[in-house]
Order: sequence, then structure tokens, then C-alpha cells
Amino acid sequence: MKAAVIVFPGSNCDRDMKVALEQVMGSAPAMVWHADSDLPDVDLIAIPGGFSYGDYLRCGAIAGNSPIMREVVKKAASGTPVLGICNGFQVATETGMLPGALLRNADQDFICKDVHLKIVGENRHFSGGFEKDQVVRFPVAHHDGNYYVDDETLARLEGEGQVAFRYASAEGDVTDQTNINGSRNNIAGIYNEAGNILGMMPHPERLISEQLGGTDGKTFFENLVNSLN
Repeated sequence: MKAAVIVFPGSNCDRDMKVALEQVMGSAPAMVWHADSDLPDVDLIAIPGGFSYGDYLRCGAIAGNSPIMREVVKKAASGTPVLGICNGFQVATETGMLPGALLRNADQDFICKDVHLKIVGENRHFSGGFEKDQVVRFPVAHHDGNYYVDDETLARLEGEGQVAFRYASAEGDVTDQTNINGSRNNIAGIYNEAGNILGMMPHPERLISEQLGGTDGKTFFENLVNSLN
């Protein structure tokens, strides 16, 4: 299996993504610079978190218009799995690969802590390592993670099983109190209609060993890689 990690000026989770993928793949992913116009032949494209282009204009807006993203969009349309985490989720919405937008957190604060997520939408690539309704723990670190979409699109996401994760309690309760950033319906991640793209705000790549505080992220990446081998 081969993977590529897209790197923008201001990316700060590209190395974390590289380490997570290398740990389970046994080989390093290609690190692809934003100004490149060609993508290697890969089975997975990862768009990491960070502050691409310093979040100028709007989170992910400039990155979404970079040369390499034109190729990412083409690959995604042809079925190549794409994983967008945090800023990568923002970039995926800016390019139209995923619906909606990530707005400023409802309380206007930067949130950096571990959160619990309830597995909602089943997907063999992205959630196959977990059971439906299982609760997992991943870190978050964002200022603009408030997922917004109009009512019609929200109904479609819910009806078609495109909601991947919801912010929840450790017991799996999904409430206003567990909604850390104001996202509609506590949404923490979504799939595209074809199911080959996942955008999520939490960071599984930051929880891949007991030394880092947990292994839910390792389970996430092990399943992802195994599903593509």
C-alpha cells in the first residue's frame, strides 16, 4: 500500500500523519508539497491539520486553490480514498469534496483537549476498526471546528448515513453539553456520498501509542491501511 500526505505552508500535523501511517504501513508515505502539480500513484491521500497559509482569508480557502489540490480532487472523484483531518477537513469543504463549512467555535475559544466520539456511520475504510455506537477518544485542537450545513443537506447527510462521528460523553450520550464547538447535530466528521472521503476535526494521529496516552488512533489507522491492502 502507498499513501501521500499533502503539505502546505503552515501544516503542523503532517509529521504526525507521516508517523501514524508509517507505523502501520511499514514504509513512509510520500510527502507532497502544495505547489506540486503531480501526485504519485497512491492508494490513500491524507490532508493533515494545521494552519495552511496562516488561515488567511478563511481556514482552508487558499489551500483549497493550491495546484496539488486540483489533482487531489480528481483522484478523489475517481475513487481514491482521501482523509482530511482538522485543517484537512476545512480544505475538503473549500474544494467541494465535502458539503458544508467549518465556522468559528460557538464560544469563540480555541479548543485543545481529548474528546469522546460516538461512531455513527459505518465505513469499512474509516470506521471499520470500531463497532457502531462505540465510543472512542481522540484529541482536538481547533478554533474553527463548528460544522455548519443547511437543513436540506443536513437531512441528507443524516438520512444517507454520511455522518461519521458525533461529539459525545464517555458513556456515549450525545447532548448539548458534549457539543464542544456548536456543530450541527454534534457532528465531528462526515463522509462524502461515495464513502471514499472522510473529513473530521479530531486528530486520531495524535493518539497512536500508550506513550501518547491511548491507542484509539492506532486502531483507526490500522483498519484504514488494512482495508486498502
